[in-house]
Amino acid sequence: MAITSAVTSLPDAVRDWVDGWVVSRGAADPLAEPWGFTVDVGLPRHTTRHVLTAGGESAVREVAAAARTPGRWLKIFEEPERVLPWLGPDWTPDEPGFLMTASLHREAGRLPVPAGYRLRSWTRGGVTRALVTTDDGTFATRGQIALPGGSGTAVIDQIETAVEHRRKGLGSLVMRTLQDAAAARGAGAAVLGGTPDGRGLYESLGWRVIAPLVSVSYAPKAP
Repeated sequence: MAITSAVTSLPDAVRDWVDGWVVSRGAADPLAEPWGFTVDVGLPRHTTRHVLTAGGESAVREVAAAARTPGRWLKIFEEPERVLPWLGPDWTPDEPGFLMTASLHREAGRLPVPAGYRLRSWTRGGVTRALVTTDDGTFATRGQIALPGGSGTAVIDQIETAVEHRRKGLGSLVMRTLQDAAAARGAGAAVLGGTPDGRGLYESLGWRVIAPLVSVSYAPKAP
């Protein structure tokens, strides 16, 4: 099967990422803002996130000033050393991240599962999940991928491998399983928000970075 080109436009990739992320996490529909999107997540430590795609420093400062409530997060596509000085001391940065994109295609055959492990995948509510356990049922690796209705771009989310099961090809197995499932449902490209730990795995599978991603949460310092 021919490979479809990955998402190349940053605004398009961000919009696809937001749309897929809310499906993956069961969050509220994104609200369009002059500077990006607001998403209500509904968790105690992550009530709302603001995804900034336009406006530069002035927009970042404006949104940060208006969102000074515990549980608020900002997602900004800038280098950390550039954007962090625009924020006050009560905004705590998470580890640096990356917005990444890749083309999708069907796998040629059934993916081999390493000896001693079991792979299970299932789809519900527009989200496909993959789980790898040891033969006795101990957690090893997981991940999920969402394909919003009407979109040709899927969003990979929550890839996690237990420390003792890393470097055994399990992360690659889960990623390829999810990518194949999305391609089977008509997706030609995918996006994800990656971490430094995951970047090497994703790049080995053909993913590329299209923008840095800064994540900060509001956590006021004690007086």
